[in-house]
Amino acid sequence: MDVFGLLGNPVGHSLSPPMHEAAYDELGLEARYVTFEPEPEAIEDAIDGAAALGITGLNVTIPFKRDVLERVAADELATRIGAVNTIDFTGSGRPTGHNTDAVGALRALRDHDVTLENARAVVVGAGGAGRAVAFGLADAGATVEIANRTESTAHELAGEVPNATGHGLEEGTLAELLANADVLVNATSVGMKTDETPVPAEALHESLVVMDAVYQPLETRLLRDAAEAGATTVDGAWMLLYQGVEAFELWTGASAPVDAMNEALRGQLSRS
Repeated sequence: MDVFGLLGNPVGHSLSPPMHEAAYDELGLEARYVTFEPEPEAIEDAIDGAAALGITGLNVTIPFKRDVLERVAADELATRIGAVNTIDFTGSGRPTGHNTDAVGALRALRDHDVTLENARAVVVGAGGAGRAVAFGLADAGATVEIANRTESTAHELAGEVPNATGHGLEEGTLAELLANADVLVNATSVGMKTDETPVPAEALHESLVVMDAVYQPLETRLLRDAAEAGATTVDGAWMLLYQGVEAFELWTGASAPVDAMNEALRGQLSRS
């Protein structure tokens, strides 16, 4: 039996186990997905222990995505992003590290028929999710405007991302950036379990595609405002789903049963 899992602290309310277990059941795989919650100072031992126990693959979440980078053979994208969220132990050498957040965001947008080549994209937030989304969009051919509360962080990230520019979040900036934008991604936690939004409603328009990385609630205030403005909306569960789909496919080499995973994820979210 293959054992997969999630490494983080805390992980008690993770939605990954039911999503991945649904995939194993759908394909008849002898596999299980479990959670591990090591103390921060024990992360190196946790990786070594997983390898010694024959664990096939691990997802990685807060606070370990950057710590793990130094303990695996990270691929080129994960190295550029500066974080690993998926580890594959199936090779003969060091475990390999990947970042499926970037691909998850792109697959979520493409699932909604969004064309990214030559698109003008605005990413709000320059933290872990913002870094992954910005690199993903740029690699897909978009021009990326990064807006962040700490403007210096936005400029630093823009210096690493091709065809990107950094901005602060002073009044009027987002309205100016979004006026001619095609895609908006909220990569901050603003709106998570609150009725807040990082983007003024009056800055939204019907030509936008608006994706919110926040998935609790599924319909955030940002997405409500976007829908009222006539924009296309993509809720945060899609990005969460597709980063898991990408991890599943990396580990197993099989095509993920996306519908089964999506049904399990949204079923879990409706109960949370």
